[in-house]
Amino acid sequence: MSLVKVTLKDGTVREVPKGTTVYDVAKAISGRLAKEAVVGVVNGTTVDLSHKIEDDVNLSILKYDDEDGAHAFRHTSSHIMAQAVKRLYPDVKLAIGPAIDNGFYYDFDTEHKFTPEDLEKIEAEMKKIVQEDLELERFELPREEAIQFMKDKGEPYKVELIRDLPEEATISFYKQGEFVDLCAGTHVPSTKYVKSFKLLSLAGAYWRGDEKNKMLQRIYGTSFPKASMLEEYLNMLEEAKKRDHRKLGKELGLFELMEEGPGFPFILPNGMVVKNEMLKYWREVHNKWHYEEIETPLIMNRQLWETSGHWFHYRENMYTLKIDDEDYAIKPMNCPGSLLVYKSSLHSYKDLPLRMGEIGRVHRHELSGALHGLMRVRAFTQDDAHIYMMPEQIKDEIIGVVQLIDEMYKTFGFKYHMELSTRPEESMGTDAEWEMAESALKGALDELEVAYKLNPGDGAFYGPKIDFHLTDSIGRTWQCGTIQLDIQLPQRFDISYIGKDGEKHRPIMIHRVAYGSIERFFGILIEEYAGKFPAWLAPIQVKLLTIADRHIEYAQQIVDALKAKGLRVDLDERAEKIGYKIREAQLSKSPYMIVIGDKEVEDGKLSVRSRDIGELGSLSLDEFTDKLLAEISERALQTKFEAKVQ
Repeated sequence: MSLVKVTLKDGTVREVPKGTTVYDVAKAISGRLAKEAVVGVVNGTTVDLSHKIEDDVNLSILKYDDEDGAHAFRHTSSHIMAQAVKRLYPDVKLAIGPAIDNGFYYDFDTEHKFTPEDLEKIEAEMKKIVQEDLELERFELPREEAIQFMKDKGEPYKVELIRDLPEEATISFYKQGEFVDLCAGTHVPSTKYVKSFKLLSLAGAYWRGDEKNKMLQRIYGTSFPKASMLEEYLNMLEEAKKRDHRKLGKELGLFELMEEGPGFPFILPNGMVVKNEMLKYWREVHNKWHYEEIETPLIMNRQLWETSGHWFHYRENMYTLKIDDEDYAIKPMNCPGSLLVYKSSLHSYKDLPLRMGEIGRVHRHELSGALHGLMRVRAFTQDDAHIYMMPEQIKDEIIGVVQLIDEMYKTFGFKYHMELSTRPEESMGTDAEWEMAESALKGALDELEVAYKLNPGDGAFYGPKIDFHLTDSIGRTWQCGTIQLDIQLPQRFDISYIGKDGEKHRPIMIHRVAYGSIERFFGILIEEYAGKFPAWLAPIQVKLLTIADRHIEYAQQIVDALKAKGLRVDLDERAEKIGYKIREAQLSKSPYMIVIGDKEVEDGKLSVRSRDIGELGSLSLDEFTDKLLAEISERALQTKFEAKVQ
């Protein structure tokens, strides 16, 4: 019997008969591992558990908890859904059905209009398929046979996909019972693995994302190996609905989305308070870290965008116009303007690193179907900064940027993780430049002793990058901050500095954002805090409520005193019952509420209630003001007061 060596993730080596499957290796290690295994990774390539090991290999066995394991699990779920749809609606044409973060979807072409009631029927059929314990079997066909195979099944979208594959591509299919789908894989061994799932929503989707193509019907779903995990996820979705920034933005008077400007949000007075506080904080931090602030034009001519490469590679996302018969574009990015500012004067090595920040308005064309509140818009504000430096300064500057972004995220109460993305297949620059850039980023992260995920081949075409992924209070992640090392634009714009040797040298450039899109970060904050902004960000920090008209004069004195201290105060002196006014004040989510009645007027005190911890009791004006100002100056996330002892 011929044996092969299998080197496991922990470094141990097992000898197994040639032709042993990944599943058999998992079973030999432990019955529990075999039960929880989803897919394997052989020599860096993700494979099905049925994959046979023919040579000495490195092997990792993945569970649902692993990213590739969850992907295979959800991908199988999409196949089960498609099989259920084909059973119930045989005339449906299949498009694509990938796994996505937290779930899966499938696009269908059918004259039948899917309804929420249909989703219940499809779910019921999916349960039958799971109970049937259908094995997922992979097979391959030559190109022409694959095309004919899909033609015979009446699947034109699959035929188109096959024809668009490279000539040398392996054309693989997966079969489960009577259902066959064009698919590269990977999948779990059997439909019985997918025990807990839920179909969530319906949407329209253009074939291949092109609005010139036919509109298809998309069904979204999610799936988990345990019912408890599904329940937890569905509860999170319900909580997310309550926190929806579009709903809260309207209720709290923060922003509006109007038909007159789709994708161009209107920020209302309350929203401008929050946005301006975010910008004030941004400027404080960047001043501390020695950034200089600039502002560049909103519209610049075609020559600039040709130099930057955007005119040739990004034009479909740009808004263009003519001025005096010359082509111009509204800027989709701030970096070309920053480069012109750098180039406008001579620089010495003594000037570097030069850190230039810009709160810049940018415009990008997004398809109407992709627009989503403040999260995906056509006009937004970027907190861009560009750092120009010598090669030997890269590591220290990267460390500084990571520390700056860390400081900002902690102020808002966010945890995060970082991902390092390296050279993609299509890139500009030499091997030496990329090696220098990647080692500098990696060296900075290693020196900081921070954990990070490596994404090989996922960098920008002009340089490697570090992305920051925030985790919010209900477990969702958001990619916001980024640090991108650019070795190409300095060449395209021919920028330089005079070195110690008196000769011209090319600087290295960092592109970086902390908020990313300020509007998007604003939307994330609305959902993170469920509209209950900490006092330093709250549009109205203190609500004063009068019980009767005779209390208005004293209440107005309090308002004037608080405003004199720089606090944002609102007085409700309407002739309404105090219970009604209190309920309305609570709905406004202001951090503090003060009720003024006979006792307060007589004692010269304030009856204060905290939104977060309840009654604070009777406080003097100075006592209340001093603690609130301290809370604001510290940008505290929690109240500095203590609840009244009952």
